[in-house]
Amino acid sequence: MDQLQQLKQMTTVVADTGDIDAIRQFQPVDATTNPSLLLKAAQDPKYTELLQEARDWASQHGGDPHSRLESMTDRFGVLIGREITQLIPGRISTEVDARLSFDTQATINKAHQLIEQYEALGIGRDRVLIKIASTWEGIEAGRQLEQEGINCNLTLLFSFAQAQACAEAGIYLISPFVGRILDWHKQRQPDADFSFDKDPGVQSVSRIYRYYKAHNYDTVVMGASFRNTGEIQALAGCDRLTISPALMQALAEDQRPLEQQLADGMASTDAKSSLNESAFRWAMNEDVMAQEKLAEGIRNFAADQIKLEQLLAQA
Repeated sequence: MDQLQQLKQMTTVVADTGDIDAIRQFQPVDATTNPSLLLKAAQDPKYTELLQEARDWASQHGGDPHSRLESMTDRFGVLIGREITQLIPGRISTEVDARLSFDTQATINKAHQLIEQYEALGIGRDRVLIKIASTWEGIEAGRQLEQEGINCNLTLLFSFAQAQACAEAGIYLISPFVGRILDWHKQRQPDADFSFDKDPGVQSVSRIYRYYKAHNYDTVVMGASFRNTGEIQALAGCDRLTISPALMQALAEDQRPLEQQLADGMASTDAKSSLNESAFRWAMNEDVMAQEKLAEGIRNFAADQIKLEQLLAQA
């Protein structure tokens, strides 16, 4: 078997794309989208009909011009999600507007709107994960949504503190980023050896995985944001891994044996603990990498959300 097939035997493979053709080709269990991926999809001619469908829907359901634009972008994300759910057996992750990352109630309201749209299209909430940035406000929104039976994917997760808070909040799934952590360290240590398990992003996800399993948290760990296949190979056995089509293709072309690196029952050196808001914010303040990458990620997703709105606004 190739490495993608081997990986699927030990880890749930998730497609990190909004590309319908790639999802059809690689047959993942789940799929994730974000504003950057939706922006890319919106510029692909094969999604022209979905763009028009989103515009038509917004003209009927929107109010003032700003509300119509917001409705249009939400609808496009849901329509992409609808198409993807027809190709996968599992769940689609749909992201809340990054500009709501520091507003708990607004995030909850947006999640309700997205779920209502999916359910109106005949897609139950059991097929959807609401994707939220792992700010304190986002985690608190996730806590409330989980209590309502709306499962969440907490993304832009770079620190152990974020992972601790998500587990205590009862979040269904987290997306700890690997490649963006590596980017930060490589910028500061360009000559360092970050291969395989020396990769700081790999080390971060491995630590979180071990902590969750050792302390019996149900929250799913889904490694994300990969820069190379070595990072994926080093996390083989993680609950889930969300992988771009290019890296899935590279794994599919690799016939070497793939060794499982993570498994339930592994020990953790971290004692179980919970964080209140002040402790969480202090831990983030002390973690320069996590603080910088979280802020950068929110800014970049917000910028792509605005570009998507501008594209959708074009008649």
